[in-house]
Amino acid sequence: MSSKIKSLQGLQVLDSRGNPTVAVKAELESGTLGMASVPSGASTGGFEAIELRDGDKNVYRGKGVLKAVGNVNGPIRQRLTGMDASDQTKIDRALLDLDGTPNKQELGANAILGVSLAVAKAAAADASAELFEYLGGDEAVLLPVPMVNVINGGAHADNSLDIQEFMIVPHGAPTFSEAVRMAAETFHTLGALLRDGGYDTGVGDEGGYSPRFESMDLAFDYLLRAIEQAGYKPGEDISLALDVAASEFAEKDGSGPPQYVFTKSKSPTRNAAQMTEMYEDWLNRYPIVSIEDGLDEEDWEGWKPLTSALGSKVQLVGDDLFVTNTERIKRGIDEGIANSVLIKLNQIGSLTETLSAIEMARGANYTNVISHRSGETADATIADLSVATNAGQIKTGSMSRGERLAKYNRLLWIEDALGSRAEYQSPF
Repeated sequence: MSSKIKSLQGLQVLDSRGNPTVAVKAELESGTLGMASVPSGASTGGFEAIELRDGDKNVYRGKGVLKAVGNVNGPIRQRLTGMDASDQTKIDRALLDLDGTPNKQELGANAILGVSLAVAKAAAADASAELFEYLGGDEAVLLPVPMVNVINGGAHADNSLDIQEFMIVPHGAPTFSEAVRMAAETFHTLGALLRDGGYDTGVGDEGGYSPRFESMDLAFDYLLRAIEQAGYKPGEDISLALDVAASEFAEKDGSGPPQYVFTKSKSPTRNAAQMTEMYEDWLNRYPIVSIEDGLDEEDWEGWKPLTSALGSKVQLVGDDLFVTNTERIKRGIDEGIANSVLIKLNQIGSLTETLSAIEMARGANYTNVISHRSGETADATIADLSVATNAGQIKTGSMSRGERLAKYNRLLWIEDALGSRAEYQSPF
């Protein structure tokens, strides 16, 4: 049977925030299907590929994606019909050439990514392979250590925390399934502690609790207590990780380096050097193994001394800094900035470009962290991607909300499918 593309269909569906997003179905001449839906971020980097929105304020408050869907059902379908789905690089190159812009503003990164992933899934089905096997082959055996977002702040929650994500990292587990159990037990223990302390246990966009803590230190205190009361050792069984998302509260007037203004928690304003001192203080007091976006996406001058001071002590992850873009990643490598790259498919907009970013980071001995977005769907592609690339780490939210658990559950199925071949190891 032929693996040529027979048809593509785009559809406007909803993400986990109830906002429109793009879904795509690819059908091959062999009859196999592939379906994908595209996530969306709340705290988005200024250098991300363009997510095409309709802008009609009377429809979905301007967030409709019918233009992007129209691009799938129009020019993209016309260009890709008849092409061989098994040649992913050629498919993605055709999409980029058709768009013709450096940031995918013509077709929309949401349209391009939806098609790229749907075609890859159809090709995997045509080859009678799981997606992780199809992309990674026999060497795809490493289950990722999850970074589980249990306290939400920043742009992800309506509370008093400027730090966007406080995560637990069960890197001391013997297997992925045990890591999930440890994280779930700690998450529920944290909920009980918050209730006992009189704090709200409502959850934010990524499923973590969003209490109105009086200080960031209090968040750390509750996390350590939860780990211990769940029966685990902080720093040995379960450590902590942060997504600061500093670009969200950096103030830039063009006259000098950014200033970091903690408007939600009313903490003192800091410069890059003072932010570095704050992180170093936290590292001395808490078992933190990873800090993401500790400084602004354009604060290259601040990132360099931050990396020099802390890069040997902790994983420093670039998200808004690198936006899964090989040009920005290369600059970071050349200048010795950060030591890890957050990988988000929709930041760059195609599977091939995502894989290139992962390989560039790995070639420079930077770690890779495969990541969801705050506005998610039940699509679990990133679970397969994390195993296919042996990335070793994944961020996909808390132990609540179905769109987050879909990724954990997919990884549990992958672990089961691999059987004795499945590996799990701490990168810290």
